[in-house]
Amino acid sequence: MTEKKLECTEKKYNIADLKIVMTTYHEKTERQAASYTTEEDWKKENADGIINFEHAFYEDEKQHFMKNATYDSIEYIFTGSLFNRILLNFNGCMLHSSAVVVDGYAYLFSADSGTGKSTHAQLWLKHFGDKAFIINDDKPAIRFVDGEWYVYGTPWSGKTNQNVNTKAKLGAIVFIERAKENRIEKISIKEAIPLFFKQTIRKLQAEEKMDLVLDIMARILTENPVYKLGCNISDEAVITAYEKIRRV
Repeated sequence: MTEKKLECTEKKYNIADLKIVMTTYHEKTERQAASYTTEEDWKKENADGIINFEHAFYEDEKQHFMKNATYDSIEYIFTGSLFNRILLNFNGCMLHSSAVVVDGYAYLFSADSGTGKSTHAQLWLKHFGDKAFIINDDKPAIRFVDGEWYVYGTPWSGKTNQNVNTKAKLGAIVFIERAKENRIEKISIKEAIPLFFKQTIRKLQAEEKMDLVLDIMARILTENPVYKLGCNISDEAVITAYEKIRRV
């Protein structure tokens, strides 16, 4: 079955308070980014970042490296990766995590795929009801803006469309692991560094970009509380975490 190719579409977006011009060729990325489009009056040359790989790039990736992936998925992956690199120039980065907002603070639950970060985030929604929402279920952006660390929704939310074009102050970062009994503890920067690094951007061609990653990571971990949570799938897991990490 041949995939439907969209006409080349260039639009202006506001993502994580950055002016982005992105060109899409396939449906998923354009659909996911729809709520981030902007009518603000600025020119392309004044954008903070431009995302356009050209369709030939996606064809090459599919032919040589990602034969089983759809064009939709390839574009989605690479546009998100480039946005992450753009973030590095603006005091920010993405973290592979599910970000839940409660009482104005965003709490990021990060782990390897399949561990249960999204499942845990859904438990928060069930427990807090209308008081909580998911700002992004896979790739929220973290940025330092006007003296505060903020968490932003982005169009790149993994396999779901759970993302909101808004921001909230960063409450805490929590690395989770499965456990029979619920437990949570604050961890040192030394312990947090490999956990964080594993879940953010790692493959960079330019040495100076890696320096930016390490600098931003160090600042985030130094200036914000970081925890390790062992949890099961229960309401008690939410209570255990929230009572320890809440910022209100």
